[in-house]
Amino acid sequence: MCAVLSDFSLAKGIKGLFTMKYSRVLVKLSGEALMGEKEYGISSSVLEYMALEIKSVTDLNIQTAVVIGGGNIFRGIEASGKGIERTTADYMGMLATVINALALQNALERIDIPTRVQSAIEMRELAEPYIRRKAVRHLEKNRVVIFAAGTGNPYFTTDTAAALRAMEINADLIMKATKVDGIYSEDPVKNPNASKYDSISYIDVLNKGLSVMDSAAISLCMDNSLPIIVFNLKIQGNLKKAVQGKKIGTCVGG
Repeated sequence: MCAVLSDFSLAKGIKGLFTMKYSRVLVKLSGEALMGEKEYGISSSVLEYMALEIKSVTDLNIQTAVVIGGGNIFRGIEASGKGIERTTADYMGMLATVINALALQNALERIDIPTRVQSAIEMRELAEPYIRRKAVRHLEKNRVVIFAAGTGNPYFTTDTAAALRAMEINADLIMKATKVDGIYSEDPVKNPNASKYDSISYIDVLNKGLSVMDSAAISLCMDNSLPIIVFNLKIQGNLKKAVQGKKIGTCVGG
């Protein structure tokens, strides 16, 4: 479960050092989040904002990995419904995630955050190939690692890629960044009377068909007891609060 820490429990440990609830986290960002107010593409101001939010986490010496979607550029599952063969469409979507990963890497490095992009599809001129041990080593050296190209396989979403990579690097937590402040019984945009869950079990997410992450990702997290926090990235400081174990968004676990 995502335990909530009091201010005291964030407090001092040995030699005055502050202890954190989590030491290694994976942030799942949607490609659509990069659009900002645009209808397509990448907003430079949103990139800058996201980079600063990630920096607020790395400044706490928390090892940080990122998985980013590609929906702001191309969505494979939508394209497959418009005549493009599904496997081809999914590979095109994976390439869109690489574009976003490179853009985020550039934004992070502009504020002096060492960053590596690892791609599940080999493209050595642009990114390192995904190698688990190398990714872990980068994290141990306090470099942000951005995992691109999903799992490298069609029919799997970037949500599933996030769950898989989090498991492989032994992350303590997945942080699913969204445009709402948690998980609701219904879409709060469509139904203002929808009720918010402060916490919910994996099985209830699956049984209720809640749109958090796809069922494969939730099942993978459930099988490995990996907690997920769903929160609103648009509120400045939320990412930092989430990794500090403060009560925010919705916790999925148990």
